[in-house]
Amino acid sequence: MENLVGLLRIRVKRGINLVSRDSNTSDPFVVVTMGSQKLKTRGVENSCNPEWDDELTLGINDPNQPVILEVFDKDTFTSHDTMGDAEIDIKPFFEVQGTDVQELSDGTEIHRVKPSGDNCLAKESRIIISNGKIVQDMILKLRNVESGEVEVQIEWIDVTGSSDL
Repeated sequence: MENLVGLLRIRVKRGINLVSRDSNTSDPFVVVTMGSQKLKTRGVENSCNPEWDDELTLGINDPNQPVILEVFDKDTFTSHDTMGDAEIDIKPFFEVQGTDVQELSDGTEIHRVKPSGDNCLAKESRIIISNGKIVQDMILKLRNVESGEVEVQIEWIDVTGSSDL
């Protein structure tokens, strides 16, 4: 990957109150896309509240490029049914990179991001120090669907040898 500035680790934790696409349930999986990169979680059978806890890692060339999360219901003989989508707004997360975390203790809040029309946050999200790393936990409200949220955590992995972006 040319001009790589870092890696973004996305931990797709769980789905909350996802829509049912098969009789009373669904077999959901998540696809995360950024530019030409496309990664997916494993599927969870018969659940509208799946626990994935899968880690996906994207190479970041441009922090302004959108990260799209889509949820699908796995179907064996027909095309997968859409269960909603969300955009992960990584700009606030990248703005705090370069913060000196050496002197900060676990749980220290660096920044708070409020839900707005510009993001898909279901509730306020905190960017904190966890195990000496900057992480952001967020619950994303799915768009283009009746209901559903997905809980994710993002973490920056520096590959340049510097924490400055």
